[in-house]
Amino acid sequence: MTLSRKTLALAGAAVLVVGAAGIAYAQSAGAVSAALSSGEVGEQADGYLGFRSTPSGELRDEVDAINIKRRDVYTKLATQRGVTVRDVAVTVGCETLQKRVAIGRSYLLTDGEWRTKGEDPIVLPAYCGQ
Repeated sequence: MTLSRKTLALAGAAVLVVGAAGIAYAQSAGAVSAALSSGEVGEQADGYLGFRSTPSGELRDEVDAINIKRRDVYTKLATQRGVTVRDVAVTVGCETLQKRVAIGRSYLLTDGEWRTKGEDPIVLPAYCGQ
């Protein structure tokens, strides 16, 4: 999959909106904040938060709420721009992995392997255009 220039142009706007709607909420939510710090929850290449291990019910509910808000933002942007929701989501995923995953935080690439962010940049999927 190769993202179009049109889709990639969404990234800046989408990341800003998701930053307000999803990532900022994630950082303020109690269970999610602790799970992000411990590595139990992390960013995924598909633009959503995911679980590195089996979550508690409370944590699952909080992450689901964040992901629902993200999907709502992605859907609105996709409709406005005439692209798919998936294209917007993975574009945001690329931007998030590249610019917003802090050292020590978990992330999941398309190969299904969870990793922990170190000092080196994350090697992004080929479709991210890097």
